Amino acid sequence: MSVRFHLPGFTQHFMFNITFAEMLKHRPDFFREGVEIASVYGTFPPAMWNGGRFQFGRCDEGFIRQVIKMFNDRDIPLRFTFTNPVLEEEHLHDKYCNMIMRLADNGFNEVIVASPLLEEYIRKNYHDYKITSSTCKRITDAERLYSEVEKDYHIVVIDYDLNHDFEALEKIPDKKKCEILVNACCEAKCPYRSAHYRAIGKEQIAYARHMAKNPDKDYVLLPDNTYRKGSRECQFMNRSIFEIQDSPNFIPADEIWEKYVPMGFEQFKIEGRTFNIIALMEHYMYYMIKPECRDEARYIFMQQLAMNKVIKF
Repeated sequence: MSVRFHLPGFTQHFMFNITFAEMLKHRPDFFREGVEIASVYGTFPPAMWNGGRFQFGRCDEGFIRQVIKMFNDRDIPLRFTFTNPVLEEEHLHDKYCNMIMRLADNGFNEVIVASPLLEEYIRKNYHDYKITSSTCKRITDAERLYSEVEKDYHIVVIDYDLNHDFEALEKIPDKKKCEILVNACCEAKCPYRSAHYRAIGKEQIAYARHMAKNPDKDYVLLPDNTYRKGSRECQFMNRSIFEIQDSPNFIPADEIWEKYVPMGFEQFKIEGRTFNIIALMEHYMYYMIKPECRDEARYIFMQQLAMNKVIKF
């Protein structure tokens, strides 16, 4: 049995995920049956192709090479969240994003796409990447989902409004190709979600341009670019594992093994690129660690993480 988790934040949660991978290697007795790390997803800011979550920061080439090597040496692919839905032709030739793609172009790493324009560009210029179809596409119609699964994608991330539509899920033609987001913080059937993604995409482009021209000056958020009607920051984005459990889209950990895996699914995504490490730790403990081992695993994991270096468990 393989229960493959895609984990958030290879940049902002770099040492967190490396330390967790070491714990899986050295203390497999802590983990639920079949748990594997399928990938760690995210971006190297200030990449303008990034989407889904706005990312501040700046990564130089040396750090990019280090991150790629440390995860790939552990047989963990990086999966780039290049899901900006508002990209235009001019953005495809961005030097920084193309540098990232060249550095990680080893036939092992992956990219998540939402824009047909960027997808075509990547397929043409970086054809060794495995390509994932993003949940940012908001495919909530079952027939459209089945059509998406039939296309030439390595993985299709299912819109989480379909998480409990078992009639639709059962009819998916290739369930092992599909990924389910288990801990969605977003409001169910959110009417602003697509607009939110577009606003983040515009902000990410503006930020990348700012960092290319004025890296030493503070970035000022776009004045007319609200992420959600009535507020810049969505109130649901950073809800804890305890706050989301009543959400219609939430998938309890036991249901992964009792319902979804027996149906044929094996790919599961944990979101959390913008979580602090305490919040993220609780999501990891809840989904991947045996309930009876959580206290000890949490203690050992945080003890190792506090040392700020990779050591053997």
